[in-house]
Amino acid sequence: QVQLVESGGGLVQPGGSLRLSCVASGHIFSIYAMGWYRQAPGKQRELVAAITSGGSTNYADSVKGRFTISRDNAKNTVYLQMNNLKPEDTAVYYCNADFEGYPNDYWGQGTQVTVSS
Repeated sequence: QVQLVESGGGLVQPGGSLRLSCVASGHIFSIYAMGWYRQAPGKQRELVAAITSGGSTNYADSVKGRFTISRDNAKNTVYLQMNNLKPEDTAVYYCNADFEGYPNDYWGQGTQVTVSS
């Protein structure tokens, strides 16, 4: 089995920054891709950013230029650096990973990010 554990969420003011971390553990061969999704109340879960094992990245248009995704393969960890946060970034953020040898993606438990004055 494998699992994902997230940390770094919290309450910040508009314009502030947060860094989310997600650590994968368990029976891991390799991780093809890792990403961050978010879900706000009344909204569908959406992709925020993703990164492949080769370093290719993909961002939602709403976060381009503000968020940066990175990974440390040796630590099985993915990060999301969030700068210039806006109230519309408020959501539960979920870590996702595509593990080699597993038919389905795995999800973390989610961490709340609230941007408010």
